[in-house]
Amino acid sequence: MPTFIQRFCYGLLIFFVALFIVSCFFVRAEYIYAVYADNPLLESQRLYIFIPLIIVMLLLSVVLYRLCLKLNAYRTRNVIPLVLIGSFVLQLAIIFIFPRQPTDDSQTVLGLAMNMLYNGDYSTFESGGYLHMFPFNYSIVLYLEALLAIFPDNYLVIKIFNILFMLLTTLMIYLIYKQINPGMQRRDYGVLVFAATFIPALFMNNLIYNDVIGTALLTTAFYFGIKFIKQHHIRDIIIAAVLLAIGNYFRSIGIIFLLAIAITMLLRLRSIGVKKVILSICIMGVLFSTPALAQNALLQATGKVESSVTTNSAPIYMWLNMGINLERFGFWDNMASYQIYQRQANYNKAESSELFKQSIEQKLSDASFGELTAMYYKKLIWTWTEGTYQLERYGIGSDNSASGGQRNMGIMGSYSYTNAVTELFAGNSAYRTGTLWIAYTISFLMYCFALVRLIGSFRAKRYEEVPLVLVLLGFIGFYLLWEIKSRYLFPVYPLLILLSYMGFRDVYSWAQNKQSLKWLTGGNKQGGEA
Repeated sequence: MPTFIQRFCYGLLIFFVALFIVSCFFVRAEYIYAVYADNPLLESQRLYIFIPLIIVMLLLSVVLYRLCLKLNAYRTRNVIPLVLIGSFVLQLAIIFIFPRQPTDDSQTVLGLAMNMLYNGDYSTFESGGYLHMFPFNYSIVLYLEALLAIFPDNYLVIKIFNILFMLLTTLMIYLIYKQINPGMQRRDYGVLVFAATFIPALFMNNLIYNDVIGTALLTTAFYFGIKFIKQHHIRDIIIAAVLLAIGNYFRSIGIIFLLAIAITMLLRLRSIGVKKVILSICIMGVLFSTPALAQNALLQATGKVESSVTTNSAPIYMWLNMGINLERFGFWDNMASYQIYQRQANYNKAESSELFKQSIEQKLSDASFGELTAMYYKKLIWTWTEGTYQLERYGIGSDNSASGGQRNMGIMGSYSYTNAVTELFAGNSAYRTGTLWIAYTISFLMYCFALVRLIGSFRAKRYEEVPLVLVLLGFIGFYLLWEIKSRYLFPVYPLLILLSYMGFRDVYSWAQNKQSLKWLTGGNKQGGEA
């Protein structure tokens, strides 16, 4: 039974990844707020740009991989710090070159943090307030409040902490890679370099919100969960459970990682042991909701709120209702769902839940099977193949005074100051669109190499990557139902890097061994070890 379940999960993910790849040759998922406002686009693929970029990126990948292989001669204690320092400098340069100011939700949570810190104002938890509607965002408000207490009114420090969390994610990607490939004799720093220079990760530090910190904590928890599955030390699952709880507190999708770890443990029941598996699942289950419960208890004990902050918060049905939309295939519905909660139900959770259920039922009954199929296909393809995690809006940003196009003014944000580079990236410039095309093409190639790895593992009945597979399937299933943004997939970029790098390594090894058989490389098999 465990083998059947694993093969089924691998087969299902292979299907989805293949669907993403094939679809990219016909449609291109695009998001460029500076021109088209807050709208997801599915346009006809421009193969005359796409194919040449694929070739160029492949050639560059081979060159960079071969350069990274030369690092194998050096010790990890030298290489890892140097790579991380290099990534830190690169990310620091980006936040100085693109000094994007907070806007949208990031501006809101910063404002709330300042009000709480300097004015003791907690009215946001009252009816109509931001945290009354979204109490789960109190975690990022609390975090920002703590940073502002130490570094008053300093956005730069907040972004530097983003960089530090991103470096933690980069290190964890490398450590997870080593856990999944325990027999690997060489150090294989390529995956570390790839993670340290991944374009969306470099730019997303400009976003002062919960994405970066949540990704770092959940990826670290995932590492310790995999380490426990491999080595069976209870201390590892305790660390994983604590980090999962905190990570979920910041980014409420931790349950997907928890379930992936728990299911993998059940699939490895014989090797881990029944008692340890039961104990581990209990530890994770008990600790998982502790931060939210502690938050509620503290707020009530200090008189900040009178009852649980979730009593009349926006119900999950609101996001499920947004997730069913034929015109925008599950993307933000321009306040339509908010109005149901705010105006029709007057911020009442129970009443709005019933209204959302009725709306969902009405949408499903009014749409034909073909329309629903088309909507879910578009939703799936746009979310997973947009490829940039919306870095154009949240990372590069734009200057209101210089931007044009069809976008709405006011929520794009602006820069603290402009410079020659921000001018080059203004509007729909070749530099902005070129960066997006590169990120998009890299994402496509990542799926291609991930598919190679998945098929190879499936055929060889090798299931070391099953925790990664389960998390990715969890995200696919969740965002088929939920409201979508490609930014919401940011927490799984580390897993896509891992799968794609292993697939690239497999292809490179195969190609080099083929050449070796033909004496085209003089028998040199460097980099071909698996």
